[in-house]
Amino acid sequence: MSAVLLHGSAEGGLRQRLRFGPLWLAAPGIAFLAVFFLYPVLRLLGLSVQDADTGAWTGEHYARIVDTGVYFRVLMGTFRIAGLTALFSLLLGYPLAYWLAQLPERRRGTMVLAVMVPFWTSYLVKTFAWMVILGRTGVIGGILSAGGLPRPEMLHNEFGVMVGMVHAMLPLAVLTMLPVMTGIDRRLVQAAETLGAAPGHAFWMVYFQLSLPGVAAAGLLTFISSLGFFIVPALLGGPQQTMLAQLIIIQIQEMLNWAFAGALATFMLTAALVTCWVYDRVFGLSTLSGEGGRRKKGGGPLRKAGQGVLSVLAAATAGAARLTQPILGERGHGRLPAIYSTLVLVFLVAPAVVVVPIAFTSSPFLDFPPPGYSLKWFEVYFGSDLWLGATLRSFGVAFATAVLATLVAGLAALALARSTSRWRGAIFALFLAPMIVPRIVIAVGLFYLFAQIGLVATDLGLVIGHTVLALPFAFVAIAAVVKGHDWRLDQAAATLGANRVQTLMRVTVPLIRGGLVAAFLFAFITSFDELTVAIFVSGGVKTTLPKQMWDDMILQLNPTLAAVSVVVFVIVMALLLIAERLRRSGR
Repeated sequence: MSAVLLHGSAEGGLRQRLRFGPLWLAAPGIAFLAVFFLYPVLRLLGLSVQDADTGAWTGEHYARIVDTGVYFRVLMGTFRIAGLTALFSLLLGYPLAYWLAQLPERRRGTMVLAVMVPFWTSYLVKTFAWMVILGRTGVIGGILSAGGLPRPEMLHNEFGVMVGMVHAMLPLAVLTMLPVMTGIDRRLVQAAETLGAAPGHAFWMVYFQLSLPGVAAAGLLTFISSLGFFIVPALLGGPQQTMLAQLIIIQIQEMLNWAFAGALATFMLTAALVTCWVYDRVFGLSTLSGEGGRRKKGGGPLRKAGQGVLSVLAAATAGAARLTQPILGERGHGRLPAIYSTLVLVFLVAPAVVVVPIAFTSSPFLDFPPPGYSLKWFEVYFGSDLWLGATLRSFGVAFATAVLATLVAGLAALALARSTSRWRGAIFALFLAPMIVPRIVIAVGLFYLFAQIGLVATDLGLVIGHTVLALPFAFVAIAAVVKGHDWRLDQAAATLGANRVQTLMRVTVPLIRGGLVAAFLFAFITSFDELTVAIFVSGGVKTTLPKQMWDDMILQLNPTLAAVSVVVFVIVMALLLIAERLRRSGR
């Protein structure tokens, strides 16, 4: 009798373990990332410690980087430029995010669009615009010349690189800090002031400390994203501003030195992972998806030093307020945040303001303002089989990527929302990982894998590569909506006789459709704008629109690129407006 009971208990336990649980919904995404993300990246890192001829283990590639002054200078220069980009993005973006967080919700949504449009606009479009603005005969140079002032060199140096990179990363910093700031209870600051704290002291010691998880997340994402930049330094910088990603591209495309490229990629990836580790130890990676932070208690000397810095800043703020009070007055002080934020928003939208008129110029040169207006550059674009073919391919690849990324990310987000498994944190980190690992590392790893399985120069290879990059954005968009879903509605549907599929399609999906649509659009834009994977995977045959723009910008700048930039800008703007309209209607 006892044997029968034991057998029945074991059989029941086996059925319990094999039962379709919530985490199984994430299985397709886990398998996809394991094959097309983890394996290629790890294989690339493995190549860095192998001899190219014998396959034996070696450290000569790393020794070459350290011993060769050129490579080491580029390595240090990459970290320095990425660090400065993150720093300036935080310094410029924090006041803007603070101002946006105080606006009424409806007005805030409108103003956030002015930040989101530059964020999702192609890096190529923005960089092309800055080439026109900062060029010796460009917009700024023309204004200075008209005023009788000398024209400074603002291109092909570090100034041009920093302007382009900060412009690219500033929206990311603002959009990362804003959700944290809007979640802060402002009554805490009012309570501090009621208890006698000066406004500056209340801000630094209460509000700023509560916003630190958002600040740290913004710094993390901007630093890691900047590590893999190659478009801005290649077009706006000079030889002294060469970055690590440019060397990796040269080693692959010109030298065919996979092992040395893997060693360079390892340094970049190590810097990204160390940064993430520090952030996770202090705040927790879950804050990247909008979940609450978990700042560590204590902190010892480091925490005391931080409190001392904040006290100094509070005193400095109070002193500055006393000095400027007689000059600005109460109304002037109140208007400063709005004036500053307006100037930053002008900086963000300036490229679009410049590119649009040039697209309609009658001149064969990039003159601003245009001497006359014409549609001939749009006629060149729409009459070119090469441009139209690249555009249609980008649309097709982006649509397939958006469908695949939304489906995989949606299943994973539902799985993690319903699961209490101990593996939940690891799976969450896996889906965020492609956002953290520099794109150039992922692109080179995929190129090596696709070259072995015959996916180079195929649309399928582009879709797979773009889906890897788009998954984190789709996952975060859906997870943010699923987090607030009332699961009792699903239980009620099940009680009334609906099976799991019916509950999912008729209850869950309609209620989270806002997140699904946002995920689809973000994945579409990510793919439509993607260049890094396209440079390697397209093989020069399956040219996408960003790849064709890149090739033309390297060879010769002409107004056709402005016309293409306007087309890309209009597409991105339309998609963002649709997403915002659906978000508001869903609420």
